[in-house]
Amino acid sequence: MDAAITAGLARDGLSLADYELLVALSAAPEDRLRAKDLAAEVCWEKSRLSKHLARMAARGLVDRSQAVDDARGVLIQLTPSGREAIERAAPNHVELVRALFIEPMTEAEATALRSLADRVIPQAEQVTTSTV
Repeated sequence: MDAAITAGLARDGLSLADYELLVALSAAPEDRLRAKDLAAEVCWEKSRLSKHLARMAARGLVDRSQAVDDARGVLIQLTPSGREAIERAAPNHVELVRALFIEPMTEAEATALRSLADRVIPQAEQVTTSTV
């Protein structure tokens, strides 16, 4: 499954990590987040995020700048090229995920999965918010 997802995104010139960060930024107000908030959003360590953002910035997908209100803060901004990349990749990615995970399920399996998710997700959110 991972190989199929990775290959699908690669056809659009992105890695899974690129896609994850671009989705988070594209959903943020004004397409930008503080680096620490982006790290929390995607559950990444600061060092991993910093290294990956440097690679994405070199490719023109994001810009990094100092926060105006906090000299220690770094703002990550989705660039027009980054916006184009996510808009190009998202429909293909959604279709691939649908083909790999949704379409093979029977209605009963989908219902069972929804029921399980309804029980597990609130627990995961509770654990996440209590540890952050």
